[in-house]
Amino acid sequence: MLIIGEKINGTRKLVNKAVLERDVDHIHKLAVSQVEAGADALDINAGTASEREPEDMVWLINVVQEVVDKPLCLDSPNPDALLAGLTATRQVSIINSISAEEHRLRGVLPIVAQYGCRVLALALDGSTIAPSCEGRMAIVRRLMEETRKAGVGDEKVYVDPLVMSVATDSNACQITLATMRAILAEYPKAHLTAGLSNVSFGLPARTLLNRAFLTLALEAGLDSAIVDPTDRGLMETLYASNAVLGRDRHCAQYNRAFRSGKIGPKLEERNESEKKVPVAAAAPFPVER
Repeated sequence: MLIIGEKINGTRKLVNKAVLERDVDHIHKLAVSQVEAGADALDINAGTASEREPEDMVWLINVVQEVVDKPLCLDSPNPDALLAGLTATRQVSIINSISAEEHRLRGVLPIVAQYGCRVLALALDGSTIAPSCEGRMAIVRRLMEETRKAGVGDEKVYVDPLVMSVATDSNACQITLATMRAILAEYPKAHLTAGLSNVSFGLPARTLLNRAFLTLALEAGLDSAIVDPTDRGLMETLYASNAVLGRDRHCAQYNRAFRSGKIGPKLEERNESEKKVPVAAAAPFPVER
């Protein structure tokens, strides 16, 4: 399971402020906290005006790479920002994203092919999301046709079937899950990804819904997601679900996560609990008369 940390995104007010003011400490903390929580890669979105975005993207990448050594997911519709970012990255990157929209295919897909990147591909061909599995699959087929033409192997494509909020459509999850299964049935070498937290948008106690959907999506074949890895409950659900679904051989990842304190009681809580456990007094041996 590829966990892509979502928190370095310029659409967030504090991140935008940090980018504009070149606040290195704030970006360092976001990068380190996500990796320590279990992120395998970090999404990098400068979120600034197009004329300054390439410079801001490079700054963000350099700052992040000062403190963590993980693949970066360069998140922008701006080809200039992506190209600038790719020159600064130390590892083969992930591009977020392409869609079936003509300008995204022509502007971004050649960059993906040139640099040999993995790419997130959205089942989207305009501003309106197809309301059915069949409609989304028609878009996915066009995307896969285009990526193959460009020489990008199916194994490098992470298809996002698009997660919608159950607040506005109670069938939203069912449509997404059906699309996931259809994608893997037709393109077994492709991967699945998702903006997981979209499912709970507009509702209270969002993490509960996110966890429930995560388990269902894993069963449907999800093997990547853009999430907040510092959401401890979500990560616990991920490790536990993979274990019970047979996707974690001998529960090795689950056990490692527990030993490192990523799931279950935190290490400091365990240590404190052990200190409080009373030691039972030894029973006296009976005295023979």
